[in-house]
Amino acid sequence: MDLPYVQEILILVLQGIPTTLRLTFIPLLIALPFAFLIAVARQRNVKVLARISQIYVSFIRGTPLIVQILVMYSLFPSLLNALVKNWGLDYDVFGIDPIYYAYIVFTLNTIAILSEVFRSALETVDKRQLEAALSIGLLPVQAYRRIVIPQALVAATPNLCNSTVSLLKSTSLAFLMSVQDITAIAKTEAAFGYTYLESYLVIFIVYIVLCSLVQVFFQLLEQRLSIYKRGRKITVKSENDKQPEYFQDARKERYHAGIEKYS
Repeated sequence: MDLPYVQEILILVLQGIPTTLRLTFIPLLIALPFAFLIAVARQRNVKVLARISQIYVSFIRGTPLIVQILVMYSLFPSLLNALVKNWGLDYDVFGIDPIYYAYIVFTLNTIAILSEVFRSALETVDKRQLEAALSIGLLPVQAYRRIVIPQALVAATPNLCNSTVSLLKSTSLAFLMSVQDITAIAKTEAAFGYTYLESYLVIFIVYIVLCSLVQVFFQLLEQRLSIYKRGRKITVKSENDKQPEYFQDARKERYHAGIEKYS
């Protein structure tokens, strides 16, 4: 084990962490609203949208992520270049930063995964609560925002954590699109001196740390979201908190005086 090289490669790998985090959280944030709309459409059985969503989710979940990456990175630029030339535009399609193709692939994949997470979470909320909210005059948006979503988020948080960790690990495939993330930097440096053991050990530790931090964040988030389950603490006055006797005697005198006045 070459320890000086381990320190050197660790410094280089840490420079790829911002790229890895962008590849994780940008697709995640973009996918959240679309995944929730798909989940609601499938739960409420919206005719056309529910069927299209089901086909989309089945297609994305039924194909390997690496195949989606290769198709997006190899086929899509060629199609886009043909369209640009057909429209007579002077634009270098092949000069686009590959990270944008990675954003597209991971976003489309995350939408399909999170839609199933949200759909299963919405099923945990009793439908009669939504019906009761609508019956008292709340709009569907208000009913979901105030009643359904707070409860569904608690059930969805563990699966949302698993999806985020899985997405974080899946970003290691972005090196196939020449994106300089953690894995790409380690593989490039290891190829020069054939020090694959040290390089892979470093990224192994880095991914463990990043995934552990994500899990801690979601654990804190779950505790915060489930605060309504713990109820409100009721304080009971002790014997020492009682008012002095002269206050109680004065209150009794006013009470009897009031009875005599209105009797």
